[in-house]
Amino acid sequence: MEIGIDSFAAMFSGNASRKINDADALSQLLDRIEYADRSGLDVFGIGEHHRKGFLDSAPTLILAAAAARTKQIRLTSAVTVLSAADPVRVFQNFATLDLISNGRAEMVAGRGSFIEAFPLFGYNLEDYDELYSEKLKLLLQIRKNEFVTWSGKFRPPLNNLPVYPRPVQELLPIWVGTGGTPESFIRAGLLGLPLMVAIIGGETHRFRPLVDLYWQAGKKAGFKREQLKVGMHSLGYVAKTTNEALDDFYPGYAEAMTKIGKERGWPPMTRSHFESQLGPKGALLVGNPEEIAEKILRHSDALGGISRITFQMDTAEVPHEKLMKSIDLIGTLIKPLVNQK
Repeated sequence: MEIGIDSFAAMFSGNASRKINDADALSQLLDRIEYADRSGLDVFGIGEHHRKGFLDSAPTLILAAAAARTKQIRLTSAVTVLSAADPVRVFQNFATLDLISNGRAEMVAGRGSFIEAFPLFGYNLEDYDELYSEKLKLLLQIRKNEFVTWSGKFRPPLNNLPVYPRPVQELLPIWVGTGGTPESFIRAGLLGLPLMVAIIGGETHRFRPLVDLYWQAGKKAGFKREQLKVGMHSLGYVAKTTNEALDDFYPGYAEAMTKIGKERGWPPMTRSHFESQLGPKGALLVGNPEEIAEKILRHSDALGGISRITFQMDTAEVPHEKLMKSIDLIGTLIKPLVNQK
């Protein structure tokens, strides 16, 4: 199983006591990506947001900077907000990243969990699904063909026009990112694309029926099981002891989730609700290395087998030095524990 980190380069809560200037925050993020590479992790993902408190509005620039400082780790988006982007430019950006990294670029194409990108780039939120469907089809056509002929509703047509540069990898890996809509699982299966499922709360096994839709759609479309992959993105943080992990993670997590909850109509985060997600079936990956390794394996079993899992640690606004220690534990202890079983 591949194990990695995702970052939104974020200060979710806006807590002034923990905030550092943006230049230092990005410098620290690049240090973490470089350290994840040295620690043996497989993948590092950068999200895409267009709101205050997030520094990831241009993820390929961050990933390109990281490519120059790393050797092995794969570099991906988490996710690219494809609905509000031009697939031609998206492909060009990631193909360039692939050249810079010598074949280590990937992307997770999704619609994002916030909606600021739609008005910012002149799109109507009512076209939410139609935008994504059309643009994903165009992106896949560009990936497959150097010269593209295409027409659609949301972009001027292409008449046998070339798209450059071409990546190192023959087929640049494109995952479908989803937060839980059945249509997204089915779409990924029908297209034979790997699936990245964001499970940021609740119980992991509840997503199994949706993952089964993915397997079934892929089989119906003629893809073999080994051609289809499922990944899981989850909030997580690891320390030497469980108590240390909980004490480091909970305060910032509660503050950030309560702030986001005010926008979305969620109740304030409480310690009891937090701890309810730490049990064997809960989605959160917060604890010591041994228990988190066991929990990853349980998550894999619950979903019918996963090939990648990524920790999203930004949520709790844990200080950089502690994030570095957590990355080390994930790479040197959790990854071997997971892959020896």
